Amino acid sequence: MAGFIEGKDRREQLFLPECLDDYVAEDNPVRVVDVFIDELDVGGLGFAGAAATGRPGYSPATMLKLYLHGYLNQVQSSRRLEREAGRNIELMWLTGKLAPDFKTIADFRRDNGEAIRAMCRQFVVLCRRVGLLAGGTVAVDGSRFKAVNTRDKNFTPGAIRRRVEQIETSIERYLSMLDTADRQEDEVAQMRWDRLTERLDRLRQQMRDLRAMKRAVETAPDRQVSLTDADARAMATNGKGTGLVGYNLQAAVDTKHHLIVAHEVINVGHDRSQLANMGQQAKEATGAEELILLADRGYFSGEEVLACEAASIKPIVPKSLTSSGRKRGFFGKQDFVFDADRDLYVCPAGQELTRGKYRSDRQGDVIFYRHLTACSTCELKPRCTPEKLRRIRRWEHEGVLDRMQARLDRMPEAMRARRQTVEHVFGTIKGWMGRSHFLTRPLRNVGTEMSLHILAYNLKRAIAILGAPMLMEAMRG
Repeated sequence: MAGFIEGKDRREQLFLPECLDDYVAEDNPVRVVDVFIDELDVGGLGFAGAAATGRPGYSPATMLKLYLHGYLNQVQSSRRLEREAGRNIELMWLTGKLAPDFKTIADFRRDNGEAIRAMCRQFVVLCRRVGLLAGGTVAVDGSRFKAVNTRDKNFTPGAIRRRVEQIETSIERYLSMLDTADRQEDEVAQMRWDRLTERLDRLRQQMRDLRAMKRAVETAPDRQVSLTDADARAMATNGKGTGLVGYNLQAAVDTKHHLIVAHEVINVGHDRSQLANMGQQAKEATGAEELILLADRGYFSGEEVLACEAASIKPIVPKSLTSSGRKRGFFGKQDFVFDADRDLYVCPAGQELTRGKYRSDRQGDVIFYRHLTACSTCELKPRCTPEKLRRIRRWEHEGVLDRMQARLDRMPEAMRARRQTVEHVFGTIKGWMGRSHFLTRPLRNVGTEMSLHILAYNLKRAIAILGAPMLMEAMRG
């Protein structure tokens, strides 16, 4: 068509470059992938060759280059990687025009999970060596990612109860419609009667299946059963009715350049038991003698804070405000000032609550402080307690919580720094996944898949910070 830029004739003969290397620029990220894998001790990390029937297996280095290039470019499916290997010039350059079939590609990821996770840790070591990690402060957080298991294939006592109620309602509605059809005698009514009867039979079968599933759920260790991915678990999210079946990614992110220094995929829907675990992994990865660990209040646990301090980790976590009395308008524990030197609390009325009874429970010794006479005549008692007197409960190791609160008071910007450091990481990775679910199952394979995502994320960050030529030079050094 006249008046527009015209393309070349498809039958025109072209003089193309003589080698693939001419198509790949010197600062192309694919060259970084090539150098990184070539400099790895692939055998030392535990990689096994990818077997192919009827001929020698593919080199682990070739398979790793294929995978890492795919995850850098948001191509994670083994079938899509197979197609890309045969048409993508960068991949042809990277793999020497080798194009493994999709099953060989998928089997390599499945069979080398531990080695892939070790490779991810190896890149963190490289970042630490070239000074990309601050090492003194990391932020930790968790985020829920969808599993391949849908909500309809996940069963909990609550889900079964709701589904039974829905089926019972449907059965009543169909029975009512069946009665109406019985009073009619035309041919259309007969067809409607047959269709309703068939639907009722299906609903009754579903009810029998749910009763069998209820027994299976009751015998399960955590009273939950997932059919497609046995390790996936139902997890609550902030929005009402927006829960998902999936996994919980725990990530520790360095505050200097927002590189992920440690991660772990778990199938527990809360973060309360992960503070010390992630802190120790981050401390080992960064090599810091003392580490400041920032986390939100979902990580607050006295035992976890105590374990962190024992490992020379200084956590900064806001306390959970869960007092029922506070919700009813009474003074909270934070309104009572503890005097460590005198071992007593001073209440809002200025009275001193001294050590009284104590008891032992799963958290250790718990000491109660109270004033036996002051509460009966105190003017503030209506705002303090509906009981005869107010008692303050103090954990035997609560000093570690007081020290943590003092650190938070000295760092009022800590929680803002935590959000700015760690939360965008999850959004980036979910964006690369297309807001979709994991491609693998069960938990061990999901962990491998996430390690590839995180390695690709860290590699992109390092290239953006140092540039491809300088990063390649650091890898060779």
